[in-house]
Amino acid sequence: MGTAEVYVDFARRQASGVSPSYERLAYAVARDDDLLALLDSLPPPTRQPNLLFGVVRLLGGPVDDPAAFHDFTVAHWPAVEAQMRRRLTQTNEAGRCAVLLPVLAALPQPLALLEVGASAGLCLYPDRYAYRYDDGPTVGDGEPVLDCATTGLTPPRTRPEVVWRAGLDLTPLDVTDADDVAWLDALIWPEQEHRRARLAAAAVVAAADPPLLVRGDLVDDLPALAASAPPAATLVVFHTAVLYHVPAPRRSAFVDLVRGLPGHWVANEGPDILRHGTLPPPPDDTLHNVLALDGRPLAWTRPHGQGLTWFG
Repeated sequence: MGTAEVYVDFARRQASGVSPSYERLAYAVARDDDLLALLDSLPPPTRQPNLLFGVVRLLGGPVDDPAAFHDFTVAHWPAVEAQMRRRLTQTNEAGRCAVLLPVLAALPQPLALLEVGASAGLCLYPDRYAYRYDDGPTVGDGEPVLDCATTGLTPPRTRPEVVWRAGLDLTPLDVTDADDVAWLDALIWPEQEHRRARLAAAAVVAAADPPLLVRGDLVDDLPALAASAPPAATLVVFHTAVLYHVPAPRRSAFVDLVRGLPGHWVANEGPDILRHGTLPPPPDDTLHNVLALDGRPLAWTRPHGQGLTWFG
């Protein structure tokens, strides 16, 4: 897709019904020749809406009015461009643990979790968060409480036992660093105060017991980190909405590698990023990922963990 089409697709499939300001802004950018020309001067992976909007928010710019957004972005383009070239959309959404939990809780316990593309590692604590599926009872206790609407799933009744947790990332973030937390906050969409509160609560959990976060490549550095997991635990290598950052040949090399590791592989990626052959139709036209265990697709999931549709 061209840049304008990317922004239209974002407005229609991701922001619609979720963030009115980002939906309005994305449609406006798609019609804005000045902004499109600036964006097209960047490498394709850095032109994405979440990155542009997050950087402008980080720099104190407006995202609630398209005209003001245009003026700020054009006037401050050197600063915006510099941030877009050095940053990634490291959305570290703890809510995604709600769609991972049904798989993690069913695996042989205890678990050694290794997240690829871990950002600040907030998804490495599925045993520390509480969960509420539909209108059912809360699973676990404490904060944050992660809500998830489900179809076709009998929700888990317990949380997993995690005895080791580690993350691999090209640029890991530190929840005890104010600048890193500010970037995570800037990536949260404007109307989603519940996600902002969830980030703060999850950051408290992670800061109290920091995970092992290793700066490294998902192919070159994964085997050594996986080998350091305790052998008595079930190794689970997992990732969610990460592989679209990775060029296709490198993505294939990662899949070949992770299939050969001991333990299990849990993927939660877009169907056009990690292909699974024939899949049932998604619940609607909004953006969905595919949750898979060891390459076997299990469910459609919403990007921030807010919904899960089990394949049956």
